[in-house]
Amino acid sequence: MHLGLYTAPLHDRSLPEALEVVAGLGLNAVELNTGGFLPPVHVPVDEIDAEPATAQRYLETFKGTGVSLQGLNCNGNPLHPDPNFGAVHAEDLRRSIRVAGALGQTRVVTMSGLPAGEDGGRIAPWVVNAWSSGHLDVIERQWEVAVPFWQEIDQLAGEHGVKVALELHPQNVVFNPPSFLELIERTGATNIGVELDASHLFWQQMDPVQVVRRLGAHVVHAAAKDVRINPEAAWCGVLDNSFRRLSPEENRVNLGGDEYVNEWPKDSAWDFVALGRGHDATYWAEFITALHEVDPDMALHIEHEDTSLGPVEGVSEAAGVLLEAARIAGVR
Repeated sequence: MHLGLYTAPLHDRSLPEALEVVAGLGLNAVELNTGGFLPPVHVPVDEIDAEPATAQRYLETFKGTGVSLQGLNCNGNPLHPDPNFGAVHAEDLRRSIRVAGALGQTRVVTMSGLPAGEDGGRIAPWVVNAWSSGHLDVIERQWEVAVPFWQEIDQLAGEHGVKVALELHPQNVVFNPPSFLELIERTGATNIGVELDASHLFWQQMDPVQVVRRLGAHVVHAAAKDVRINPEAAWCGVLDNSFRRLSPEENRVNLGGDEYVNEWPKDSAWDFVALGRGHDATYWAEFITALHEVDPDMALHIEHEDTSLGPVEGVSEAAGVLLEAARIAGVR
């Protein structure tokens, strides 16, 4: 298996500097951002897309580092109704697939996206509990938009020898195993799989190990990110909307168009935490074992989003747990 890092927390460093950090932590792989919510800091995507032959010169950066490139990441919402959001992310995804092919990469991670719930709508609503027929109408309309787009992407991925790995992420048409399988059934796609990020499964009360074993070969990539359920969940549940809107004067991250990341609830029901702070190394060993049974060449990358820890501090803590889990699982 390839145990590595999605390098977003190291975007303040050059690629050689980031690779040095990764190798120093005992990890052997990286996943690099190529667009969507985050800019392509570590990959010259426009240059490679314009002239694929330059990919080989770029790959020289990895030689002698002990770290290999194992996947590109283009997480975003390619179905958002705002063309300054959705259309941009959709083209980022197409470009990422072309660039992956040029780089000899077989995995592009992204999200399935979420369109408007009605013709002409400007908001992308995520229905979390479709108890009324009107909510099912919204979901059906969103599938009508999603299906032709993903059929197009499936064909493009096949042309470039790529598997598109969908993160099972809330606020997307595909957010759990049944919705993923529905996408495959509706589209007939053969080049779309799952990026198994355990964190989003944890707080939705899914068991990542069971999901890996039931999805089997549909799982083509994975992320190591932990979640801690807090006592506040007993009061408000895990569907907590007490986020704070950040003002233009504050440091905020643009998601696309005129949408920004909100401030996380102060008394949160759950938090993304460094590996080991929600589930111990023994649990992660089970997760690694399940992934290894699906594909011994699977890439599993740390994704750092623990805001209580600095980037290198958080990645270092997670790497220690991941390597211990791999030792317990006996896969390295």
